[in-house]
Amino acid sequence: MMTRLILAALATSSALLCAPVHAAEPAKPARLILVGDSTMASNSGYGDAFCARVHRANTCINLAKGGRSSGSFRAEGRWNEVEGLLRGGAAYSTTYVLIQFGHNDQPGKPGRSTDLATEFPANMTRYAQEVKALGGIPVLVTPLTRRSFRDGVLQNNLTPWADVIRATAKAQQVPLLDLNADSFAAVQAMGAEQADTFAVEPPPAKKDAAALTPGNVEVAGAAKSAFDYTHLGPRGAAYFADMVVGEMKTAVPVSAGLFIAPRP
Repeated sequence: MMTRLILAALATSSALLCAPVHAAEPAKPARLILVGDSTMASNSGYGDAFCARVHRANTCINLAKGGRSSGSFRAEGRWNEVEGLLRGGAAYSTTYVLIQFGHNDQPGKPGRSTDLATEFPANMTRYAQEVKALGGIPVLVTPLTRRSFRDGVLQNNLTPWADVIRATAKAQQVPLLDLNADSFAAVQAMGAEQADTFAVEPPPAKKDAAALTPGNVEVAGAAKSAFDYTHLGPRGAAYFADMVVGEMKTAVPVSAGLFIAPRP
């Protein structure tokens, strides 16, 4: 009897040793897709700097484009690319789609403006719902503040569009990055002089008298400055990218591991 038990144990051990060993499948990477206007786009916004803060093991795609609104981005077929990426997302554990509009939805921009009471909320709701329907996680982002001061007070004419996005995120139960509120508070606190360093170019110096006619009319052919209070150069892009990363970690805590450690 003892001999049979020993032989049976040896046979079991031999079978276990000979069984094929299956290596654990590597964890799938996550993906982040950025959708928005020039304040998020390459060369004029914070989007590329944000992607640079994502671990290389994951994927970050900046599809934001200058001059686009919540309406024109879809009308031009750009949203089709996002939907295609979501349909092909099996290789990723999660796809976050960060969506930020508002600047070009404001009145006075032919082909871009949307109605604040009807079109804009409908557009933002539709984006959120379509991302969810395709298995992604929509993250709504309120528009980055402009950096225009008047008598030492920062102006914020984007508040109504930010309010719509806040309400949409709540209604759709999706994460919200309140970039408008956070960027407004930060820029107001730092003041106009430091905020001006965030522009694509430094503010132009006082006009050289030789560059003006006696009637204070600019001489034809004078170089136009790229300085403005909306778009971002490298310093501004880095500053607000760090802000958005921080907001993302707070709004979606599970995403914290997707980003590299903050720079000292």
